[in-house]
Amino acid sequence: MFARSTTITGDPGKVDAGITYIRDEVMPAITSMDGCIGLSLLANRDSGRCIATSSWSSEEAMQATESRVVPMRTRGEEIFGGPVTVDQWEIAVMHREHEAREGSWCRVTWLQGDLSEIERTLDFFKHTVLPKLEESEGFCSASLLIDRSSGRCCSTARYDSKATLEATREIAAAMRARRTEMGGVEFTEIDECELVFAHLRVPELV
Repeated sequence: MFARSTTITGDPGKVDAGITYIRDEVMPAITSMDGCIGLSLLANRDSGRCIATSSWSSEEAMQATESRVVPMRTRGEEIFGGPVTVDQWEIAVMHREHEAREGSWCRVTWLQGDLSEIERTLDFFKHTVLPKLEESEGFCSASLLIDRSSGRCCSTARYDSKATLEATREIAAAMRARRTEMGGVEFTEIDECELVFAHLRVPELV
């Protein structure tokens, strides 16, 4: 299973217009393409950052659509008022405690590691991070996306409300510190976003 994430950091005042564009035009077009499983959208209304992630049955199916989505990105830049960044990932972990409803909140964490650290990061996420998340009140789901060519990873933890997300900040910080002490990785960025669309439809992968 693979995913393409498209990140737009634009004008906070244009986020609602951008959401409407993705809901009404981008989502129907993308999800009708061969091999597409679904699409989700995260939004940080304070910073203007939105992350649209599409899921795919194979890497080949994902890459075959690249030229068809370029015009949508260009239009998205115009509507959101900011540049687009695209990443392609392998979906290494997808675990749902229960379905995350739209309007819940996510913590997105990016890390950069040595290529040799991919498997250790994956193991740490499965055996240390997931059990700790499952103990947290309001936990909905968690995923880990990896790029084996660069050593970059992106994890997302979903909670049923902004309040339950905020209550886990110290726990999340402690897990990041523990993984950092193991060496070989650097946490590069963290963001907290509203889950606007929850239609990624990736099966359980643990």
